[in-house]
Amino acid sequence: MSLLWVSPIDMKRSAIFYSRHSFQLFSHHLNLGFPRNHLQLLVRRSLSRKLYSSSSINTRPFPDYSPKKPTIKDSELVHQISKAIKLRRSEPLCRILKPYESKFRSDHLIWVLMNIKNDYELVLNFFDWARLLRDPNLEARCIVVQIAVASKDLKMAHELIFDFWSKPNLDISLSFTHFVDRLIYTYKDWGSDPNVFDVFFQVLVELGMLSEARKLFDKLLNYGVIVSVNSCNLYLTQLSRNFDMLGMAIKDFSEFPQVGVHWNTASYNIIMNSLFQLGKVKEAHLFLLRMEFKGCIPDVVSYSTIINGYCHIGELQKVLWLVKEMQMNGLKPNSYTYSSLILLLCRSGKVVEGEKVLRKMINQGVYPDNVIYTTLIDGFCKMGNTEAAYKLFDEMESQKIIPDFVAYTALICGLSQTGKMMEAERLFNEMLKKELEPDEVTYTALIDGYCKSGEMKKAFSLHNQMVQIGLAPNVVTYTALADGLCKCGELDTANELLHEMCRKGLQLNICTYNSIVNGLCKAGNILQAIRLMEEMQEAGMYPDTITYTTLMDAYCKTGEMVRAHGLLREMLDRGLQPTVVTFNVLMNGFCLSGMLEEGERLLKWMLEKGIMPNATTYNSIMKQYCVRNNMRTTTEIYRDMCAQGVIPDSNTYNILIKGHCKARNMKEAWFLHKEMVEKGFNLTVSSYNALIKGFFKRKKLLEARELFEEMRREGLVADAEIYNLFVDINYEEGNLETTLELCDEAIEKCLVDEARNGD
Repeated sequence: MSLLWVSPIDMKRSAIFYSRHSFQLFSHHLNLGFPRNHLQLLVRRSLSRKLYSSSSINTRPFPDYSPKKPTIKDSELVHQISKAIKLRRSEPLCRILKPYESKFRSDHLIWVLMNIKNDYELVLNFFDWARLLRDPNLEARCIVVQIAVASKDLKMAHELIFDFWSKPNLDISLSFTHFVDRLIYTYKDWGSDPNVFDVFFQVLVELGMLSEARKLFDKLLNYGVIVSVNSCNLYLTQLSRNFDMLGMAIKDFSEFPQVGVHWNTASYNIIMNSLFQLGKVKEAHLFLLRMEFKGCIPDVVSYSTIINGYCHIGELQKVLWLVKEMQMNGLKPNSYTYSSLILLLCRSGKVVEGEKVLRKMINQGVYPDNVIYTTLIDGFCKMGNTEAAYKLFDEMESQKIIPDFVAYTALICGLSQTGKMMEAERLFNEMLKKELEPDEVTYTALIDGYCKSGEMKKAFSLHNQMVQIGLAPNVVTYTALADGLCKCGELDTANELLHEMCRKGLQLNICTYNSIVNGLCKAGNILQAIRLMEEMQEAGMYPDTITYTTLMDAYCKTGEMVRAHGLLREMLDRGLQPTVVTFNVLMNGFCLSGMLEEGERLLKWMLEKGIMPNATTYNSIMKQYCVRNNMRTTTEIYRDMCAQGVIPDSNTYNILIKGHCKARNMKEAWFLHKEMVEKGFNLTVSSYNALIKGFFKRKKLLEARELFEEMRREGLVADAEIYNLFVDINYEEGNLETTLELCDEAIEKCLVDEARNGD
């Protein structure tokens, strides 16, 4: 059945919507690209269906209740029991009814209930007493369920039904038929409240007996009873939790209105979520519009479901438009809405915009949770901006939001990738103290970080610790270790590690080979790396873009641009597509070789081919123009970069600041310094040195001193010339204590280091 099917009940109300003009608005609003004639055809088919009315069905009446008649002897016993329990005061029933226990049967229970059914509390007490003697028959249980519902005690009715269906070794098929028959049989004389069937339907759904629930739904239609929309929603929800039943949920949603079920906003939300799970986001959006024409007002959940769907397929503009629309409709986005939007922005590399959304939601009184903070922390870490990630981590703790192991792992990964291993280790130890269990990803991130910084002893120590606590190192872990060994020149050990991987049954993948190729290239063994690439092909593992890019980088760094070009041609002949990293490698090679014109031609070609450069691409060119003291061209390239929507990174700012300082453009340098600090980036040592010297030359001692003190607070070491300048200034100002302190610091940090380097 088409998702656009219009039930006859709503035809009159929807007539305006299905006019020609409305179709144009409908299609334009969604921008789904559906041809107008296709939509019209679907609706014509829907409108041509015969009107189905529940009143046209010949419903049968509920049967009269006609229980077995008691004998004179049974009647006397029932009378005695009824009288005894009615006249009781505070005495417990078990004491009063003790004389009747041996003669009591299930039939007696029903006959007594007939006498006391108007006293609900007494009914429950008596039923509990009877249950202690023996399990009551199905008819008696259904009678008490009917009385409970008639007394508006739906909770007790639910408990009595649930208790029956939770019995072990129950024949579901037989019991279902009997239970339904008994419930229908006792309905007319014992309660006549249709809520009893609602409660039964809900219990079946909660127990996962969805097939039986649907059978009950259909059977009740014969008696003119329609299960409530809330119970139907519970049924749809359970169906939607099983991926294989999503189609059934959508089908039942389409069919139920034909027999009188009037869906509400919650119903549409369930189906929109089902469509989203099936990957049908645009169809779900159609439902959002359809529900408005059905008289159901979309709520925050409705919009958030569609927003989350579009976030998953990366349609940012639609997401932003929907957020705006829901606000125009007076709906306030909730934490779930913002969480989806922030996740999409982070996935799109727009982490700074994601943090702006965080600030906006806080200002609107919507408080972020652990997931939102962790998403942003991970986003900033992947950008390499661990300072911004750390600020969010600290903010998270100050807001009494306890970081979980995912948040710690994200930050540890970011710190490890940027070589800040002391901080990563501190966080790891803090994580262990808080009894948060690190996983393979946490350990592998630390191991990779130590390998990159050449601390192989610590890397293998973590590997051993990982194995001791029962975590299995994977291919990524071993690849990091092999890569680290290659960088340290321990190629034989790396080779042994590869054999160990094979012995453990780990399949060597392209990443493993690429790490070894990279390690060999870093160690200057390019020929050995080429031989390994040939061995890869013999083993059936073909080099990929990363393999070729790694080898090209090695040739570019040695100035062998002809060979680098040769690898690019070979790569293209094999049908491999170069990435922006590949072009950055070539760009860096051109710039290092002084071939700036070739670099600019490459940039122009990339833009013409629709290959978007990143900050690294532009940084290589700008750095060389700064070296040549050509700040006019550098500034033009920087402006072009921003015009292309490429966001400057930390290197961009440090290159520009040093270039402007060298050209004595201190206003420009100071402005860029302020801008980069606002964006969470830090100056490098060489940038601090350049700024301080630049301000000295311009006689701007206040700014120079401020930067020098900031540099010292950051634990960075200025060069000897700057120490000499400040020693002289403090001596002339009569600050002897500071002068001596700076002298000691200069000797310890500058002269000792120089001596060590000289050795």
